[in-house]
Amino acid sequence: MDRRKSLQTIILGAGAASTGLVFNSCASEGESSVEQNIAKGAEKFFGRTPEELELIDKLNAEQLFNAHEMETITVLSTVILPPKEPHGGPIEAEVPEFIEFIGKDFPEMQTTLLGGLMWLDHKCNTEFGVEFKTATLEQQKQLLDPIAFHDVEVPLEEQPLEIQFFHLMRELTVTGYYTSKVGIADLGYKGNMPNVWDGVPEDILEQHGVSYDPEWIAKCVDQSKRGIIAEWDEEGNLLT
Repeated sequence: MDRRKSLQTIILGAGAASTGLVFNSCASEGESSVEQNIAKGAEKFFGRTPEELELIDKLNAEQLFNAHEMETITVLSTVILPPKEPHGGPIEAEVPEFIEFIGKDFPEMQTTLLGGLMWLDHKCNTEFGVEFKTATLEQQKQLLDPIAFHDVEVPLEEQPLEIQFFHLMRELTVTGYYTSKVGIADLGYKGNMPNVWDGVPEDILEQHGVSYDPEWIAKCVDQSKRGIIAEWDEEGNLLT
C-alpha cells in the first residue's frame, strides 16, 4: 500500500472510531477484516461518493472553452495574479483548468464567462487591433483597469457584463490558486504542527511567586528530549 492509500486508511479508520462504533478486526477464514474493507473503500471512494465520482468523470469529459478561450483565460489569470518565485503562478497551479471545471459544474456562470471572453477580444481588437492574449501587458491593463472595480452601491448583477465577468474571473483565479498545492506553498502554510512548549514565561511565574524546580526543568522542558517516552518509578517519580 502506498503512502497516499495508507493515509486514506488512517483517516477513514479514525472517522469510524469517532462515531463510537467498535469493530472486531478479526476476520473468519475467507472474510475480509475491517482494516481491509476500509483500505478497499479508501482506494476508490476516499473523499468522494460514487455519485460524485460519476459527476466528476462526466464533467471532465465535457468541453466548455475552445483552445483560444483557454489561452485567453491563461493569459488573463496571469495578469490578475502574476507568477511569483519560487512557486510559480496560475499556470503552475492549473488555474485555467480549474476555471473550466467550475464553469461546467456551475452552468449559471457560463454566460458570464463566455460572454466576457468575447467582450475582451472585441474590445481589444477595437482599441488595439489585436486579440487580448497577444496584446502587450500595458494594453491588457488598460482594458482591465476600468472594469476591475465597480460601484458597491449597485448590485453586481446589475453591473455591465464586463464588470461581472472580471469580478468572477478574479474570484475564480484567486480561489483556484490558493486552494492548489502551489498556492498553499506560496502562503507558507504547513498544516498542523506540534507545539514546542518551553515552560511558563518567567514574568508570569514571578507574578505568582513561583518557580520551576531546576531538576524538573531539565527533565520536562528540554526539547532535545521531546521524542523520548517518559519513564516513571513505582512511586510515580519521573525517571527520564
